Amino acid sequence: MAIPWRNAMGQALYGPDGFFVAGTGPADHFRTSVHASPAFATALLRLVAEVDAALGHPSCLDVVDVGAGRGELLHGLLRSVGVAVGVSGEPTRSGRSGLIPARVGSPETLTPTAAARALASDPSPVAARLSLKDRVRFTAVEYANRPENLPDEINWVSEIPDEITGLLLATEWLDNVPLDVAVHTADGWRYVLVDPDSGAESIGELVGPDDLDWLTTWWPSPESPHNADRAPDRALTSTDATSGSESGFRAARPAQGSSLTARSRPGCPETPHRNHTRAEIGRSRDEAWADAVRHISRGLAVAVDYGHLKEDRPTDGTLTGYRGGRQVPPVPDGTSDVTAHVAMDSVASAGAEVAQCPYSLVSQREALRALGADGGRPPLSLAGTDPAGYVRALAAASAVAELTDPAGLGGHWWLRQPVGIPLGPAVAR
Repeated sequence: MAIPWRNAMGQALYGPDGFFVAGTGPADHFRTSVHASPAFATALLRLVAEVDAALGHPSCLDVVDVGAGRGELLHGLLRSVGVAVGVSGEPTRSGRSGLIPARVGSPETLTPTAAARALASDPSPVAARLSLKDRVRFTAVEYANRPENLPDEINWVSEIPDEITGLLLATEWLDNVPLDVAVHTADGWRYVLVDPDSGAESIGELVGPDDLDWLTTWWPSPESPHNADRAPDRALTSTDATSGSESGFRAARPAQGSSLTARSRPGCPETPHRNHTRAEIGRSRDEAWADAVRHISRGLAVAVDYGHLKEDRPTDGTLTGYRGGRQVPPVPDGTSDVTAHVAMDSVASAGAEVAQCPYSLVSQREALRALGADGGRPPLSLAGTDPAGYVRALAAASAVAELTDPAGLGGHWWLRQPVGIPLGPAVAR
């Protein structure tokens, strides 16, 4: 039985046997920046320190990961904050090769946390302040059960907590917020329905007023001047789109045969030309992001995802699936990831309306470089003075280069929404 895509995605991803709820977790099926390199967590640790400073070093600093998978990011942050935080609350400074900790004893090495505690008798305000490690509170938000090996220091909840003071992270979460799909027909936008078992699609009713308003604002129709140069050959009539129709929707879109294990391509997958325009209605994602921002008392919300802007919406949509490290048809039966790119400008506007603060929207490449991860090669002179250090630095630079590659993970968007704090140097464009 065909149902709206939003309902099908919700059940397939978050139902009792859903893709993100049951099984071993998404890391077995695709790789995000979190899984690609520990340099990602190291960069975020610097962002945590920036937010901490902007908040005046509160007695409890929240770091909340929404859509936490199996807690990999917070686990990495917990490890990093335990070894790289000094008296000032700042993480260890980085070298040119991208968040490579300086050698112990070098001018760039900050006093470790243990030394900070030893200075408790020092009357200075810096020494009296508890270290970041002692003040940070990690919370993972995920529908799955708590992993058995997750450290006790990480809280595990199913809903975003209230009164967050600190940093809220949403790394590739919004692309999995269920949404409706529409197709532009001769009589306007209509919902696309899908059979959850087979992935076969058909045409439903005209979209409702709220969704039509979103489409009118954020997804130009084929007749608009914006899309005049790439309008389809003809509009699709509602009678064209039946599961067996030659000109309509048959089964789910074919897999592209990609061996990528990361959902990293900034563009949408290639799809057969079907003489019509599809749209993924991002209103549900706007609402989800606005709600997340609403849970912050003071701090910063950061969404990292692949997406597009109004001037470059894909004419055939981006809906696809991932399973076992490969791109597969988006069949919403619970056995695979079902995902679609995010309308980042729409989401950003919704969050800014709640926060009443300007947002920043930059590429991951720009964001990580601002946080000290540039992926540059270490100086060759280091090979002569410290060969082992040179090899380590080269490996770290390679990992950062993957995270900042504009054709891959570096093409992700970073949406940064402050709430009651200014955008500091490490988070301003």
